[in-house]
Amino acid sequence: MAKEFSRTQRVAQEMQKEIAIILQREVKDPRIGMATVSGVEVSRDLAYAKVFVTFLNVLVEGHDSDRVEEGIKALNEASGFIRSLLGKAMRLRVIPELTFSYDSSLVDGMRMSNLVSNVVKSDEKRRASADHADHNEEK
Repeated sequence: MAKEFSRTQRVAQEMQKEIAIILQREVKDPRIGMATVSGVEVSRDLAYAKVFVTFLNVLVEGHDSDRVEEGIKALNEASGFIRSLLGKAMRLRVIPELTFSYDSSLVDGMRMSNLVSNVVKSDEKRRASADHADHNEEK
């Protein structure tokens, strides 16, 4: 019987949970704001981890690449501090070196959802006006 989850996947899931808690409770940098960990990719040897984050304040206020870059820079500068707290929270022999990257998939998904909603609304308006025009012609 094959393994359902590899060790790297289990470590990545646990790291995602712990980093989210650390960002929420311990990191006080205003450049980071409301950061959400959307995923973690860990190398097979557990030496490196790429942490994907989204910023909720950017989602609410609109996509601002300067704020995103500033937030990622602040997270990468704080990676040593986050890594030390992660080492206390997780029982691993080696704590992976952390690299933070912006995950734009949530923003892209919201934009696509808005586009679809707008198309549906315009289609309903067009159909309603066509029905209204047909109704007037019958009279």
